[in-house]
Amino acid sequence: MSIAARVYGYPPAHNAGSEWMLHSMLRPLAERGHDVAVWLSHPGAIEKSYEIDGVRAIPYQEGTDFAAHVQRSDVLLSHFENVPLVAGLARERRIPLVVICHDDFSTSFHNAAGADLLVYNSEWIRREGEIFYAHYPQEFLPRHSIVVRPPVIAEEYRTEPGDCATLVNLNPDKGGELFWQIAAWTPRWKFLGVRGAYGQQVMPPPRLPNCEVLDGVPGQRMREHVYSRARVMLMPSLYESWGRVAIEAFASGIPVIAHPTPGLVESLGDAGIFAYRDDLNAWIHALTSLEDPDAWARASRRARARSVELSAVPDLALWCDAVESLTTRSTAIKRPSPCPSWNGVTHATHD
Repeated sequence: MSIAARVYGYPPAHNAGSEWMLHSMLRPLAERGHDVAVWLSHPGAIEKSYEIDGVRAIPYQEGTDFAAHVQRSDVLLSHFENVPLVAGLARERRIPLVVICHDDFSTSFHNAAGADLLVYNSEWIRREGEIFYAHYPQEFLPRHSIVVRPPVIAEEYRTEPGDCATLVNLNPDKGGELFWQIAAWTPRWKFLGVRGAYGQQVMPPPRLPNCEVLDGVPGQRMREHVYSRARVMLMPSLYESWGRVAIEAFASGIPVIAHPTPGLVESLGDAGIFAYRDDLNAWIHALTSLEDPDAWARASRRARARSVELSAVPDLALWCDAVESLTTRSTAIKRPSPCPSWNGVTHATHD
């Protein structure tokens, strides 16, 4: 079948957790033999169509005929700000609509009302959605919903940990300012900050010799450039609906110290080490405690065990089956391929 997604940006140029989650969900659909195309709604660094892990990406510069294309699609998919447009096209063309909810913002839930399949990225987001939709008339509710935790294929991230305390995305909401404060008070540690895909990045004070900053690292290169250098991941985020970076780190047994957002509490489970982001002393104490090799080893074992518990295989099977079930009503009609094949840049099979 033909699946068309309309989103703001896509890997590898748009290097954010929500987009890597989307890619990790579209990959298995392509592997099942479906035609999967992602149409971008915003100009990006890549101006020509390309392929990544069997998924075709059509940049904004080449995608002006998206509305015409969708009439030949079996399923439409979107998230964030593109949902209203795609939902309107789906209703007009009577095509099943899939919406992914990455947060608990009321706008996200409102825009997803009436979707044929609503995908929540965590159980707590699902509960918040159900509370929101309790006030809606039955005919406006999503017709079906499932939970797909951001899929992390552990073997694609697994490596030997390094020696740095690490933060990915140095914007203030992710804890960039606190990160460098911790660095100033724990000079025995090396600190590695990775520039994020969005938000104003907070740079370290110039006289901190134990600090290093990397430019943004594409998701498929995080293993070699980030996790192979990380001893501990710090996530003092103001908001995380799940926290994909933490689960990627867990694949290598890298302990994670995090602010207890509902998403991080759910994703990290018993393997998480929690400290409130406004308590600098708590972060210093938690990091200092991991200087003890035995304490680090215990935290590392819990991290690896949690990685196993969060195997992506069941969620991806549930996801693919749910999408395929949407087209049952139209499988008797042979639809033409929505796009001719072309030669694009094929990336290695990594997230």
